[in-house]
Amino acid sequence: MSVRKRIMQNKSLYVMLLPVVSFYLLFKYSPMVGEIIAFKNYRFVDGIFGSDWVGLKHFHMLFQSADFWRVLRNTLLLNVYSLAFGFPVPIILALMLNEIRLEGFKRVIQNLLYIPHFISWAVLGGILIALLSPSTGVVNLILHHVFGMEPIYFMANSGWWPVAYTLSSIWREAGWGTILYLAAMSAIDPQLYEAAKIDGASKLRQIWHITLPGIRGTIAILLILRMGSMMDVGLEQTLSLQNDSVLDVADVISTYVYRIGLQNMNYSYTTALGLFQSAISLVLVVSVNKIIRLFGERGLW
Repeated sequence: MSVRKRIMQNKSLYVMLLPVVSFYLLFKYSPMVGEIIAFKNYRFVDGIFGSDWVGLKHFHMLFQSADFWRVLRNTLLLNVYSLAFGFPVPIILALMLNEIRLEGFKRVIQNLLYIPHFISWAVLGGILIALLSPSTGVVNLILHHVFGMEPIYFMANSGWWPVAYTLSSIWREAGWGTILYLAAMSAIDPQLYEAAKIDGASKLRQIWHITLPGIRGTIAILLILRMGSMMDVGLEQTLSLQNDSVLDVADVISTYVYRIGLQNMNYSYTTALGLFQSAISLVLVVSVNKIIRLFGERGLW
């Protein structure tokens, strides 16, 4: 059957697909033309194609900059913390929710876990800063009255700031991440659990030998996708939580690009940084996908 006939037979499906394809063409692929300004001395008056070529000049400047290596280190460290401590949390929450048999209670808990995802970082950041305030914050009040400790300036301390950042990420996204794992768990054959009960397997044994292997493919896919964002830290969250006292650990690639690229209008330099960031992310995704396939999972491709 020819391509034209297949399209005509399924034209309604292709019409539904058209908005998605248009979105990616307009907002994902067409802006990639602008990546060439990483190799040019871009000026507004000359435009993208009229600006002078400078080759790899901006990449040389980038790799010789101490600020670049600082923001790269901070970006990677914050993502490593989020991966190590944040990635397992939705799995654990999903396992716990899957064992709840009271549907009404289960829905209430799920809604409470999902709510933070729909609140902007501007609001969540203000709540977190208020909770950790050294004078009126609930956390410091408890530490002082219960343990007799002096107030801790969590958000102005370079040691505590990454901890607060990581916990805030978990707070906002962990509940939402449980949705995919709960959906994967619902596809596991209930007869496997019944057979395990007959054989005398405890709840922990059932989780270890049935539930976790049943969602292993989902875990692998989400891990690959998570590795693709290892070079990226959300701008809104970081700007909401950072301050001048902790820039040595809180200044990341996204805030650096915002400050140098948009505020200082150094577009070519930050485009070179963005191109480097995308290239490393691509390498990470391809590498982790290959490793996942070596372990017997399907991967993304």
